[in-house]
Amino acid sequence: MSQERLMKVLLAPHVSEKTTNSADSDNQFVFKVMTDATKKEIKNAVELMFDVKVDSVNVMNMKGKTKGRFGGRRAHWKKAYVKLEQGFDIDYMGAE
Repeated sequence: MSQERLMKVLLAPHVSEKTTNSADSDNQFVFKVMTDATKKEIKNAVELMFDVKVDSVNVMNMKGKTKGRFGGRRAHWKKAYVKLEQGFDIDYMGAE
């Protein structure tokens, strides 16, 4: 795995009320990732970009929603639940 590939694996954090609660209680964070990314690539990408230790990674393939009367469709995407080891944290805002 090259560093170039790892830098492209994570697309964006998936922020919602549910993910915020799981980050506070379970030390688990959710990311939108590339559709062809593997668990090992996701783990290495998170460890590289945020300088943390990852305990486990679970992934889900999300189906795109159908929109409109004429069969428009949003794109399929992949979501990764990343659980960090005890004592590590990710701060998206960079606040101190």
